[in-house]
Amino acid sequence: MSRQSATWLDGAPCTALPLPDRGLDFGDGLFETLLVHRGVPAHVDLHIARLQQGLKALAINDCRAAVRQQLRQVCGEIASEWRWAALRLSVLRSPGPRGYAPAQGLAPRILITATQLDRDCAEMSVPVALSLADIRLSAQPALARIKHLNRLEQVVAATQAQAEQADEMLLLDQAGFLVSVIAGNLFLLYKGELLTPLLDNCGVAGTRRRLVIERWAPALGLKVREARLTLADVDSAEEVFYSNSLYTVRPVSRFGGRCWRDHSVCSAIFQRYRDEFP
Repeated sequence: MSRQSATWLDGAPCTALPLPDRGLDFGDGLFETLLVHRGVPAHVDLHIARLQQGLKALAINDCRAAVRQQLRQVCGEIASEWRWAALRLSVLRSPGPRGYAPAQGLAPRILITATQLDRDCAEMSVPVALSLADIRLSAQPALARIKHLNRLEQVVAATQAQAEQADEMLLLDQAGFLVSVIAGNLFLLYKGELLTPLLDNCGVAGTRRRLVIERWAPALGLKVREARLTLADVDSAEEVFYSNSLYTVRPVSRFGGRCWRDHSVCSAIFQRYRDEFP
């Protein structure tokens, strides 16, 4: 089929979002980005687990059963169309009376958009160069680690990346510590240990970050440590890469005056991902 994207709202195909909508009004909701291969979503249980954390943090009614059912439906519909697809799953708190306070007892809306990917996600992507974002992430421990809809800081950073023709941008917090890149979690190799930023005040705890920490790095004999990291740590790193759901892990080739040509750890972790893929 010729379509390159499609959207479903609460399981029904749609081309417009009914108003009012609290996601539009307040960013009141959560989202997940899933990689789908021939109708099979990768690591769906990890996405559902993070979604559950977000639902609890925002006090949105539990909708995981409906999410799983609608994911199965959508993935079944696109299975024969696209080899690789990106699914954006958004859970939007149901509309209620005017004002910030939410209505009680209503099931949230579930919005799923599927987009065809034109690259082979079974191959590791080429290394990328990083720049430094001018905007710094706000500290809000109550919203740290979950993937809520409020992404204006990332939009501002991505706009800067466009203007500078940068591949990705490093994001710092208000104290100047590393948090992530715009769309992924950062890893630095230093003296045989993988370091990744603490996410106790801001940032998203990615599903692939969790797999690197809990499964893929230990399988290679590598310890992963969460730490307060600075730009000086990037300059001292022997290897740099970032993780997200669509690229899994992606090597970094340059930041400022520092260049990296050895991407062996990133390649080995990507191979672990390949070995597990159905």
